[in-house]
Amino acid sequence: MKKIAETIIRLRNPQFRFDENLNSGALISFLWAQSRSLFRGWKLLLRFRNPRMTMLGKHVSFFNFAKIRFGRFMKLGDRVFLSALGSEGISIGDNVGIGAYSRVIVSTSLNQIGTHIRIGNNVGIGEYAYLGGAGGLEIGDDCIIGQYFSCHPENHNYESAELPIRMQGVNRKGIHIGSNCWIGSKVTILDGVHVGDGSVIAAGAVVTKSFPANSIIGGVPAKQIKNRFSTV
Repeated sequence: MKKIAETIIRLRNPQFRFDENLNSGALISFLWAQSRSLFRGWKLLLRFRNPRMTMLGKHVSFFNFAKIRFGRFMKLGDRVFLSALGSEGISIGDNVGIGAYSRVIVSTSLNQIGTHIRIGNNVGIGEYAYLGGAGGLEIGDDCIIGQYFSCHPENHNYESAELPIRMQGVNRKGIHIGSNCWIGSKVTILDGVHVGDGSVIAAGAVVTKSFPANSIIGGVPAKQIKNRFSTV
């Protein structure tokens, strides 16, 4: 049974191999949970969409589903919410996993809808993430991201002393995260930031400015600690 399951999982992850110390009870529980998630994925047929081997946790929900595009082997944990209220909506590549209780929300405003959220191929995002897309959010291929990750591609204007801040509107620049990045837990990325390919962001960092490729980033506000391949 282990070999059969391993072969099936390798359709999504060619390098996957069960640990030799994995006991049968844990394997059976894992396979049962994955089978139930796969079965729930077939409910997408009720929305006239090809499930494409999607796996859905319990109580996953969607808003503006017509503007959500996804690739093969998408995996959404329990109570994940996707809202594609935007001019371009949400685009998710192949082999993407989003952890339980995460919220992927392009916009919440009906009078100034956002633009897009694009997630590349082979991306894993931990539990309790918040991905906003009002000014545009892009996450490149092969990124691994820890729990409680948040992105906010929008800022409130506050220049006027007469008007309440809530009535002064917003400005939006967008966020771009390159491919092959490792982002630790509880990282926050703010509007206008571009993170270069191959970068590593330490847990708890608050990223307020852009960084070049292969940067190791940490702190509040975040600074470049070094380059991954620097000899200095």
